[in-house]
Amino acid sequence: MKIITTPFSEEVIADLKVGDRVLINGYIYCGRDAVLPKICQLIQENTLEQYGIDLQGSVIFHTAVSPAGIGPTSSNKYEIENSFIPLSKAGVKMHLGKGAIGKDTIAGIANENAVFAVTPPVTALFKDNSSECELVAFPELGMEAFYRIKVKNVPAIIAAAKNESIY
Repeated sequence: MKIITTPFSEEVIADLKVGDRVLINGYIYCGRDAVLPKICQLIQENTLEQYGIDLQGSVIFHTAVSPAGIGPTSSNKYEIENSFIPLSKAGVKMHLGKGAIGKDTIAGIANENAVFAVTPPVTALFKDNSSECELVAFPELGMEAFYRIKVKNVPAIIAAAKNESIY
């Protein structure tokens, strides 16, 4: 088990391989199909800073944030999977969710030294392993807005890295 802390360095990500089990610590961003296209638009407009968003070495967890807790959504939804490469180019080093992603996405994140990790869909686990929660952007989207949370020892398995996949 590798214990890794955000923001991730290029070296930490380069050391990960498919099948590695990790425990994630630090701040991670949360977003899913409603908000990730909006974040990609901010990247294109070069306006992330206006929202205080720093994606360098970050994690994007494919989830909504609700009072009931958080849990992964399917990462292969059109809007989510189409965000992988632009987000990776903007500094995201780990995409965290569930499900298989396409070969083009696997190759695209490999080109940016980013990885895809899967995590168990256990909402209670995340509630116990997260402390701070901050709404960062697009509050009009409610629980599907862009959030930043602080996590401790969130388990994941590297599902895609270096143009390889467990699927």
